[in-house]
Amino acid sequence: MNKKRILTGDRPTGKLHLGHYVGSIVNRVRLQDEYESFFIIADLHVLTTKNSKDDIFEMRQNMTEMVIDYLACGIDPAKSVIYLQSAIHAVYEMNLIFEMLTTVPRLSRLPSLKDMARAAHLNEMPFGLLGYPVLQAADILMPRAHLVPVGKDNESHVEITRELARRFNYLYGETLPVPEVLVGDVPTLVGTDGKAKMSKSLGNAILLSDDSKTVAKKIRNMYTDPKRVHADIPGTVEGNPVFVYHDAFNPDKAEIDDLKTRYRSGKVGDVEVKEKLTVAINNFLDPIREKRAEIEADSGLVEQVIYEGTVRINKEAEATLLAMKKAMGLTGNWNKISRKGRKRLEKKGSVMGETAVSQTN
Repeated sequence: MNKKRILTGDRPTGKLHLGHYVGSIVNRVRLQDEYESFFIIADLHVLTTKNSKDDIFEMRQNMTEMVIDYLACGIDPAKSVIYLQSAIHAVYEMNLIFEMLTTVPRLSRLPSLKDMARAAHLNEMPFGLLGYPVLQAADILMPRAHLVPVGKDNESHVEITRELARRFNYLYGETLPVPEVLVGDVPTLVGTDGKAKMSKSLGNAILLSDDSKTVAKKIRNMYTDPKRVHADIPGTVEGNPVFVYHDAFNPDKAEIDDLKTRYRSGKVGDVEVKEKLTVAINNFLDPIREKRAEIEADSGLVEQVIYEGTVRINKEAEATLLAMKKAMGLTGNWNKISRKGRKRLEKKGSVMGETAVSQTN
């Protein structure tokens, strides 16, 4: 029996952070033995908000950094396909087809798109950004994925994919799977500032590649309970970023329970809570750092992984696109035209051939 398939990925906007890990990467690593896995370097999606030449050149280094993070976290290119979105021609055609099957009002109801426009300081919504979920649908359905591990903020986007798959199947016959969504155990990781989700652009992220001193500094400056000005004042644990991170990354549950009990009763200071969190996160990141160093020392490895993955997915993409066109009847149109066109040329062949010979003499 063939394995079911996963498709997910990231925009190459820089190195990955802890939010990426708990939101999706942990599930990718866990499921790569169970599923046939495809991981996209979504460079076309970057163009929806960043499309200057400088932005595009910057993506090249960002791709490398992102794939190093993938491999360092445990994604195995022998088991999983890592590929470059813009190199797959079929995705452009699939995107166009799916654009015909949805509406502007449906896409406009997604609050995440407006958030992305604001974060990019855009006064108006670009057409490409409005169609972001449609291109995402093409990405997901191209390898006919059955499961999509995502962060909470992308769950509504995948619902567009599900709607488009159902719509296509209704109009043209059962061709595409309707994928399920898998949200991480920590759907949205709050940033170190406690104000928004972790994000590189907001400067509130702990990167998977941060060294131990950088991690310690970021945790020392973390937002906690603003009402707790002294250690002997009872504090709030629920929603407190420091304890959110303890729950996500500290494997010592007894230590966490003790800290929470003492924090609520005003018997432990933020300093101790943060110091123990620093130890836990650095212990979590140490193996990733070691693996990262090995990958960086292996010149050409990342490029090989991307190249091989892109060649592999291109075959899948062409097969899916052909199946879609056959279901729609588009290939029938061309087949009829090409047959008649060839016959007409064959009838003229002798005259055309004589003309060609005379021109060469």
